[in-house]
Amino acid sequence: QVQLVESGGGLVQAGGSLRLSCAASGSTFSTQTLAWFRQAPGKEREFVAAVSWSVSRGTYYADSVKGRFTISRDNAKNTVYLQMNSLKVEDTAVYSCAARGSRAYSDSPGSYDYWGQGTQVTVSS
Repeated sequence: QVQLVESGGGLVQAGGSLRLSCAASGSTFSTQTLAWFRQAPGKEREFVAAVSWSVSRGTYYADSVKGRFTISRDNAKNTVYLQMNSLKVEDTAVYSCAARGSRAYSDSPGSYDYWGQGTQVTVSS
């Protein structure tokens, strides 16, 4: 059994920063790759960022967040983070943490086995 719990969402002005956390429970075999997705009202869920077991193995970002967001993880805590800087109004969405057992990169929601409940991020102008 794997459980993912996100935290850190909130309201922030455009240009500001926010740090999201996602704590994972369960076997690390099921959390080899951790990722963040987001979904705005009326839109499909979209990939944001992903990281494998270690940052050195590679991190991956959607073009829309490159240079602004940074994904990292603390394996001792089995926690993944998303540091969001230079936030834009269009970043407003529910952000969800996802995990899968494969260490390979994937930006497809269907390839992830476990999901958190999501945390709301609202960016105001």
